[in-house]
Amino acid sequence: MPDLPTPQDAAEAALFSECWDAVLAYADLCTSGSTAATQLGREAFAHGTREARAAETGQARNAGRRAARLPRIPLLLTAVRTTAAAWEEEGQGHKLDPDLRLWLNSDKAARYSGPPLRRPLALRGLRDLQQADAELLWLAEVEALPLSVVARRLGLDPATAADELQQVRTLFRDRCHRNHLDTPMDAQCRSYARLLDAVTRSVADAPGDLSRHLATCVQCAEAAACLRLHGGGLPGALAGGVIGWGGLAYLERRRRAAEVRLGAGRPDAADKAPGEPQDGEQKARVARNGLLVAAVLVSVLALGVSMMPFGGSDGDLGARGDAGRQPVADPNPDPPVPSAPDLPPATSKPAGNATENTGKSEKPPTEPEGRNRHTEPQGTSTPTEDRESASPTCRVEYDLVNQWPDGFQATVTVTSSKHLDSWRVSWSFRDGQQVGQMWDASVAQDGSRVTATAADYNKSVPAGGDLAFGFLASWRGKNSPPYDFTLNGQDCAKSS
Repeated sequence: MPDLPTPQDAAEAALFSECWDAVLAYADLCTSGSTAATQLGREAFAHGTREARAAETGQARNAGRRAARLPRIPLLLTAVRTTAAAWEEEGQGHKLDPDLRLWLNSDKAARYSGPPLRRPLALRGLRDLQQADAELLWLAEVEALPLSVVARRLGLDPATAADELQQVRTLFRDRCHRNHLDTPMDAQCRSYARLLDAVTRSVADAPGDLSRHLATCVQCAEAAACLRLHGGGLPGALAGGVIGWGGLAYLERRRRAAEVRLGAGRPDAADKAPGEPQDGEQKARVARNGLLVAAVLVSVLALGVSMMPFGGSDGDLGARGDAGRQPVADPNPDPPVPSAPDLPPATSKPAGNATENTGKSEKPPTEPEGRNRHTEPQGTSTPTEDRESASPTCRVEYDLVNQWPDGFQATVTVTSSKHLDSWRVSWSFRDGQQVGQMWDASVAQDGSRVTATAADYNKSVPAGGDLAFGFLASWRGKNSPPYDFTLNGQDCAKSS
């Protein structure tokens, strides 16, 4: 296993630290275990660093002409892909993800090493940008770093960084448009080229005939993703076009990593004004406060119930009926349930009142095991009704990240109020959507019902913690949000 290259100076050491994190994240997606991920990452990092240093040396010698090359992080990520391809050819493919092996032996992978004019449009467009512009675009869009952080890293003025990023997005679009026109295409694609350019400059929906064409033509669909600056599809176009296999999964991982590094909240939280509420922090704060308020209310309710007098005349009891009786905690409680059914008077223990209501003395709390302490009372309440009225132990947030004519990308985040040693999240689709790829969980689908099961590395979830995963799916006609979410068989409330 090759060692990581030695940094030449402190600046390169800091760059290596940042790049290694990105390389290892993608290598982990490409392999079947952590050992193989580290090995693939080290080989790719060493190869990519040598390539970057050679390119910088050649550029210094030929200062009159800039060589077209990628910024450091995407260059190293493509080195992971090419190293994985070398493993497959050398008989080490068993260390790779099975889906990646299929991709490496398909025409999709051949595009990245084939004729330059046939390569993905995003890859060509990023190469055509100046080095500093390409780095700004990649760090802000794919690595999901706040503009204030990117500005410091690249030596930009934070006050003008947003304007510079918008200019770079426009430059990238222009390069992609020019490369799209240079790409060999058939007569039908050529006839849609100008219309595609005009439609992607606005926020209007594509005409019906163009939309149908984009649903069947991969080349034009890629062009539309690169040319459209509205709708938030640029990060996915960059990641998918430059990295190739697993690009969208890598993009989601980097966004989540940025949230962890920069604190609770969305990756752009640091760019907001100090007094402006940050979406992620506000959601986390509301969730925490909600749990605290709920705990306080439950405690107050339990205290009030325990102090409530149970004496009174028979007439009062008859008037109240079952609705007036309150369950009292058993001295030897079972594991907590969301809402215990009403207890019969024989098991109630308010001090000094039990003998008045029943005329008999209570049994001591140390009864033999096997006694049913929760015998069904003579009322109308049933365990099923109690379960339905109980507060959910989990909350789910479904986020539609991106959507195109026949597919979409989404993430699911579940907050559990209980500690989990493993988890299984299920939901149903209304419109026949089919999940094709999932990351950070394994997927099974039976008709409209989808089940995501924890991976080996994220099974444990602390009480009050989150679990999250993402997926790609197909749709046709309509793409309604899913419903009926459950966590380990328990119903989850859906966040608004």
